[in-house]
Amino acid sequence: MDEALLRSLTPSVLTVLVRRGADFAAAEDAVQDALVEAVRVWPADPPRDPKGWLVTVAWRKFLDQTRSDTARRRREDRVEEEPAPGPAPAVDDTLQLYFLCAHPSLTPSSAVALTLRAVGGLTTRQIAQAYLVPEATMAQRISRAKRTVAGVRFDQPGDVATVLRVLYLVFNEGYSGDVDLAAEAIRLTRQLAAAIDHPEVSGLLALMLLHHARRAARTAPDGGLVPLPEQDRGRWDTRLIAEGIGILQAALARDRLGEFQAQAAIAALHADAPTAAETDWVQIVEWYDELARMTDSPVVRLNRAVAVGEADGPRAGLAALAQVDTAVPRHTAVAAYLHERDGDLAAAARLYAEAAHKAPNLAERDHLTRQAARLNTYRS
Repeated sequence: MDEALLRSLTPSVLTVLVRRGADFAAAEDAVQDALVEAVRVWPADPPRDPKGWLVTVAWRKFLDQTRSDTARRRREDRVEEEPAPGPAPAVDDTLQLYFLCAHPSLTPSSAVALTLRAVGGLTTRQIAQAYLVPEATMAQRISRAKRTVAGVRFDQPGDVATVLRVLYLVFNEGYSGDVDLAAEAIRLTRQLAAAIDHPEVSGLLALMLLHHARRAARTAPDGGLVPLPEQDRGRWDTRLIAEGIGILQAALARDRLGEFQAQAAIAALHADAPTAAETDWVQIVEWYDELARMTDSPVVRLNRAVAVGEADGPRAGLAALAQVDTAVPRHTAVAAYLHERDGDLAAAARLYAEAAHKAPNLAERDHLTRQAARLNTYRS
């Protein structure tokens, strides 16, 4: 069973059902039922047209659901609209579905959460981590979003800002290594940039390309994380870096600065530095100041503390870190790094071990555990 094929077809099938009048929650349930049926049937009898098969089965599942619901009896008129057997058009509806999920009836945060769950394929836990909220809170938010759009006609797609936020979070989840979604997020952002003349779309695309250019150097042969200062810059993709910087410069020239352009500018400064020691940390701090003014994000302030520690010394970095909520993910890891830079190895070792217990994934946990062990060995 080709699970990757099923995953790639899901957005298009869901879009077809929504276009035909199914409310989002019922359409999502029907598509999931069709996927289960595909897992059962396809190994013995693979279809010639997988998408057409899924559309047909999902629509039938949807009709079965509506027939059994007396409150939705009016939808029985749509029986005649069942798609005829045969090849389905090879159209990529994923980006359109992102816009449909960003419905005006939803708050931006709810629209992002719903899209990440229904289209991006992220788990509720992953979305909760991205939003810095408990998993139960996010589960309730997604459920409320589904109830809000139940029965709503999706003829008023949401705004670009919400879609950009979704694409950014999908890329970040893929870039973390937990779910390989980074390339898909870049593909969709390229489509959006080709369709919309918007500096923040360009900023997001530049940011993705600059981060993705370093991906091959982020992990060691054993799968361990390689921090940015230790990465082999010869493994960075110079073609993607050049493309990202070119896109960013064109966006900045329009003098309509947004947070994605500012983040891309920081990534470009890292990419421009021939070595870690030559990184322009002073300018990076200035960009983080700009970002903090625009977003007031605790994650931005956390990253700014690292940059301040590099530009002005670890004591200054620790002072900046003291202004950041200790509950922000990776706060403890940053504290450990700055304490090590300041020469307090005992505190750094303890904090690295503490950060390892809080790590969101195995690779990061192993890296932090090794850092703690390294300092403990050095001290003994």
